[in-house]
Amino acid sequence: EIKALKDRYNRRIDYLRISVTDKCNLKCIYCMPSEGLKFFQEKDVLTDEEILRFVKIARKHGLRKVRITGGEPLMRKDIISLVSSIKKTGVRDLSITTNGLMLSKIAGDLKKAGLDRVNISLDTMDPDKYRAITKGDDINCVWQSIKKAEKAGLTPVKINVVPIRGLNDDEIPAFASLTFDNNYHIRFIE
Repeated sequence: EIKALKDRYNRRIDYLRISVTDKCNLKCIYCMPSEGLKFFQEKDVLTDEEILRFVKIARKHGLRKVRITGGEPLMRKDIISLVSSIKKTGVRDLSITTNGLMLSKIAGDLKKAGLDRVNISLDTMDPDKYRAITKGDDINCVWQSIKKAEKAGLTPVKINVVPIRGLNDDEIPAFASLTFDNNYHIRFIE
């Protein structure tokens, strides 16, 4: 008999985060050091087969939820087929955390592959602050992805915000108010 996984406080472990790449298409000020990062070589990143093998083993021990993360997981060239394969293992809740820059083009395909919902990182609603935080990208791409995710049924859309004192902490009420008229969950992350 296979036992459910438990932590040292005897809580059931049924949730797994899988980082499918360390690469990212942003250079956010709180994430990317000024000297840059040394990324893994392709041979050092888990293959689809290795990820699926681990998920299948964990499913036998009660795994019900998987969140795909990165880096930026949508940079992984086989992300749609990987999502499909993970969902086919019987995972009940499959989500992805993304910066949203690439999501608008593949939101529908990800939903068809079995993705249930998305978490989108967005630290400001101000285009100039967004460029400053990310070191040069377009916030409109992220808003477009949020709308495409909703349209595809990847809901509720969860928006992750990293409050930074003196930069975007004045926007906390504005982010919270997004929940009044939209099916968004706002999460403030330290």
